[in-house]
Amino acid sequence: MALTVALLILLGLFLLNVPIAFALIISSVAYIFFNDGYSSEILVQRMIGGIESIPLLAIIFFITAGILMNYTGITSRMLTFAQMVTNRLPGSLAQVNVVLSTLMGGLSGSNIADAAMQSKILVPEMERKGYSRAFSTALTAGTSLITPIIPPGIALILYGFIGNVSIGSMFLAGIIPGAILCISFMVYVHVYAKKHKIETESKEKTTLKYFFLTLKDAFLALLLPVIIIGGIRFGIFSATEAGAIAVFYALFLGLIVYREMKLSQLISALIETVHTAAAILIIIAAGSAFAWVLTLERVPQRMTMFMVEYISSPIMFFFVVLIFLLIIGMFIEGNVSIIILTPLFMPMLLEYGIDPVHFGIFFIVCISIGTLTPPLGTVMYTTCSITNTKVEKFVVASSPFLILLVVVAFLIAFIPSLSMWLPNTF
Repeated sequence: MALTVALLILLGLFLLNVPIAFALIISSVAYIFFNDGYSSEILVQRMIGGIESIPLLAIIFFITAGILMNYTGITSRMLTFAQMVTNRLPGSLAQVNVVLSTLMGGLSGSNIADAAMQSKILVPEMERKGYSRAFSTALTAGTSLITPIIPPGIALILYGFIGNVSIGSMFLAGIIPGAILCISFMVYVHVYAKKHKIETESKEKTTLKYFFLTLKDAFLALLLPVIIIGGIRFGIFSATEAGAIAVFYALFLGLIVYREMKLSQLISALIETVHTAAAILIIIAAGSAFAWVLTLERVPQRMTMFMVEYISSPIMFFFVVLIFLLIIGMFIEGNVSIIILTPLFMPMLLEYGIDPVHFGIFFIVCISIGTLTPPLGTVMYTTCSITNTKVEKFVVASSPFLILLVVVAFLIAFIPSLSMWLPNTF
């Protein structure tokens, strides 16, 4: 009875567009109110306990590092490097969009931050080159979904923390699927540019001197993901310590090497970090309370029994989960989905013999797809609001990218070595 009331209230608050953190808190309070066996103090304890964790500091540190990148001159150097790499390809500016998302994924860890940045920088330039605004916006939004699975993606850390899975293994597991997504988008852009005859003219070959000049400028930034992953895998530092090192590294580049960051910019970056981190932590706290409610009612165990009874094979399990996550992603923000659903799926993975690391990459890709779809797609609304693109036009333009993402999700599900080869090798 109490759980039913809580779920109905949660659904009603979703429909009323109440902020997700407050919707989770209110529905958890309703559960306590209709269940005489517990007091409100327990709920507060669960919320506080949900964010009192050393691994969660990694999220704060990587958010800080990602924001600092935009103030230190790293982003502009990565953009120049991406332009050099894609200079002779058809649709070179659109190819820059794809490559820059992949490179910045290893630095920012946030797909919304990546999408917002490129919407401001690249979409106006793409329009001048002849691309439609809807296509440019959809490409920017679609390529930003590479970010969550490229280390140090915040989603990877969150899943590892909640599911008690090695964050270092999650970082390694996301590299090959992220590269596959990058190549898939680049192939589609190539075909699109040829078909519409955009940026297909021959261009001068990049000189060796210019190549090494741009590589030199971007090299120190490109070194950061290598330092993070290598340090974690060789036991030099933990994921949390890696986040602190990333912050120090970003400050070192901005203040000492590039010398482009001013004190006022540092203060602005720290204020932006506080706002972003506070929004994420309150969602984690609220999600922890609601997850406690679900665990108390044995919802994970009941769902596991139901799935095992009606679905016998892991292949069918992946297919059902994909459909379920695509629908859930339309209504619930990605990080919230990880917080709520990870505890529900973990018992099922044991029953089907699926590695949690393998499933984690598939899981994150699937819920990321929902950020591009109505009615609550966060990346969709972020990019459309910045570029003044109508949602209807965005939906049409983004359909090829959605198909690509679903195909890659199936590849990850049915070819485990794509995500497991690097963690198993190292």
